[in-house]
Amino acid sequence: MKELEGNIILITGATDGLGEKVATDFAALGATLLLHGRDPGKGRRVATSIRETTGSDRLHYYNADLSSLAEVEALADSIASDWRGVDVLINNAGVGAGPDPKRRDLSDDGFELRFAVNYLAPFLLTYRLLPLLRRRAEEVGEARVVNVASVAQQALDFDDLMLEQGYDGMRAYAQSKLALIMFSFDLAHEVAGTGITVNALHPASLMDTRMVREWFGTARTTVEEGARYLERLAVDDELHGKTGLYFDQGSPKRAAEQAYDDEARRRLRELSLKLISLRRQQFVGIQ
Repeated sequence: MKELEGNIILITGATDGLGEKVATDFAALGATLLLHGRDPGKGRRVATSIRETTGSDRLHYYNADLSSLAEVEALADSIASDWRGVDVLINNAGVGAGPDPKRRDLSDDGFELRFAVNYLAPFLLTYRLLPLLRRRAEEVGEARVVNVASVAQQALDFDDLMLEQGYDGMRAYAQSKLALIMFSFDLAHEVAGTGITVNALHPASLMDTRMVREWFGTARTTVEEGARYLERLAVDDELHGKTGLYFDQGSPKRAAEQAYDDEARRRLRELSLKLISLRRQQFVGIQ
């Protein structure tokens, strides 16, 4: 993989599993890493570990609980205050079905937790950071957004988007990941021609992560395998200009059909803007 000195890469969920592995690999290649986590003690320990492993002094930790939209906004504001641009945004942080998949948990804002963390948080964070991505695209020719999705996808029910009826954690997870793919397609179209590319990725099935062990007990693939595909989509020159795609590991694949429904994506976008109480014109850089 190419050297990454001069690249500024933000990874959410960088203190465990896939995010930590990718952060370690990119740090070793010279990138400046903006590491997000939700536990400051763990964040400091992981940053120290990566620094000792790679020798990198280009590590910067940011703390935020993505179940709170106020903290998502504060995270975006902190990054925008500290940096003129971002080359790559990897929306990796997420929550699974939970230890009790029949228990419907809510976010700090009162939204179904999986929808809030796995979809609404990256939706808001990405829009708030678009000016930084656009600036780097203008300076170096490209900036990338990579949304870590899943092969687990389920159509959104707009009559019960928060799953108040017959709740199931796995359904909530699969719905949130399809929403993230729909957002990827929608945003790719919206920023076409700016130099910003937006793609979604299923990195690997049942990687050896805490989430998988909690659900299934055993893993099927390694974090290293998933990291290889995520890193390729984030920085490989061969994928320059590729946008608006869903990748299953290393290859573009067809996502669930609702992702290609223009009306469904419009409804999701407008509802999302309503949920976060922001008018569309408040997103700087979006016409």
